[in-house]
Amino acid sequence: MAAYKHERAVGLATVLAIGKANPPTAYHQQRIHKVKSPICFSRLPTLNTRTPSRPNSFEFVIIRVSSRDIAIREVPRLAEKAAIQALEEWGQPRSQITHVVFATTSGVNMPGADLTLTRLLGLNPNINRIMLYQQGCFGGATVLRVAKDLAENNKGARVLTVVSELTSVTFRAPDEEYFDNLVASAIFGDGAACLIIGSDPVPKVERPHFEIHWSGETILPESDGAIDGRLTEGGLIFHLRKDVPKLISRNILPIFNKPVEVAGSPSWNEVFWCVHPGGRAILDEVEKTLNLKPEKLSATRNVLHDFGNINDLVEMRRFFTQY
Repeated sequence: MAAYKHERAVGLATVLAIGKANPPTAYHQQRIHKVKSPICFSRLPTLNTRTPSRPNSFEFVIIRVSSRDIAIREVPRLAEKAAIQALEEWGQPRSQITHVVFATTSGVNMPGADLTLTRLLGLNPNINRIMLYQQGCFGGATVLRVAKDLAENNKGARVLTVVSELTSVTFRAPDEEYFDNLVASAIFGDGAACLIIGSDPVPKVERPHFEIHWSGETILPESDGAIDGRLTEGGLIFHLRKDVPKLISRNILPIFNKPVEVAGSPSWNEVFWCVHPGGRAILDEVEKTLNLKPEKLSATRNVLHDFGNINDLVEMRRFFTQY
């Protein structure tokens, strides 16, 4: 019997299709004060006791239990909408999907959202799945890196690459002990995105948007505790240092030099930019440090304005229509 020989793809990984989804309901910031109290107290009709030092302690814990249940149910449902959009654009049978890579920071459960999504879409039961929890802001870049490796190292692989996030796990009444969470409540948003990644696209059948030439990650020096998230009885608790924008800007050049070299060393303003919309201060620092023209970050600023801080994959469709 001949020995098994694993076959790898010939070309680079490509993005074959893109889908995105956002919840249909939105509350504008000026209306939050009108809906916060009913949300916080409607599930606590029998609780009247308060501790003197922390008057909101009961709803802080109990509401979060309910929000985690909501996230477990709704994260894969929102992902399904984005995936259906990507699958329809791709136009090939779902049976050709070989891998699912799913990332979310909105809760943790077992079996995971990857299995739920696989069942919702009716994918093959023997599909290869990877579930990534608590990746935070770099969830989108992480699933792209994993999908690139899978596509290039497995001939014929078609990777359903998904990120889905809900802010319900961070929503809570203001609390002096968790003041950082006001930032999360102010700028985070809900959304899902799906990319189908594969190498060696079939001519006249698959229409790739672009090739993925490089992927990587870097641990920034002096970044311990800069952004910290922990799952507790009170939900997902965030801690943010004030110097995060400066920390990022100080390390941009060493991070970006390698991918720019792979791309042939163009100038910063010759590159198309799709940056994670982490906040206005971060984008301002990136623009200033690299001396970018204002329009270079317009796609990212648009999604920050319209949807808030959501995963960078969600912005890719708009990015392609602008360029």
